[in-house]
Amino acid sequence: MKKTILVSLFLVATIALYCVAAGMPEFSADMIVKTKSNTMLSKIYFSNNKIRTETDKSIGIIRMDKNVMWTLMPAQKMYMESKFDPQKAPVTTEKVPGEVSRVKLGNEKINGVACTKYKVTYKDNKKTTQSYQWMSSDNIPMKTAAIDGSWSTEYKNLKKGKVDPSLFEVPKGYSKFSMPAIPKY
Repeated sequence: MKKTILVSLFLVATIALYCVAAGMPEFSADMIVKTKSNTMLSKIYFSNNKIRTETDKSIGIIRMDKNVMWTLMPAQKMYMESKFDPQKAPVTTEKVPGEVSRVKLGNEKINGVACTKYKVTYKDNKKTTQSYQWMSSDNIPMKTAAIDGSWSTEYKNLKKGKVDPSLFEVPKGYSKFSMPAIPKY
């Protein structure tokens, strides 16, 4: 259960850091996150300052308007609440946090959506990192990938349009719990 919670928290926080808030339409999509050793499939919903991701075992909700993040475990009808740092909220442009340069590489389609491909250089802590980013004309990051191929996140089956506001609330009947302390070694 701890692993599911941690993976969900990481996934939701990562999405929040890379989503583009200004002018991005409401949407839902299938999300594929790949690393060299794992592929994780989930569903994403985005509406203004709200993000929801669903995996087969947990649901993550970020409410930037309330500076809160909830991790739901439907099988147990339980949820965990943690503070969401507004400093890590999506920026109001297509820039990646810490971005120092962006070079347009051309145009490509990602899962049927016309995108502009960029090579983005950004500082992550004190390390300089580069990735590719494919942005739709309405600022949806359809794909983001490490240049070395070590990870990627992409959207498939994109559906733009109003997202049910109840998806961004803790369902009735769920009990709140606190995450047990993780021992330090």
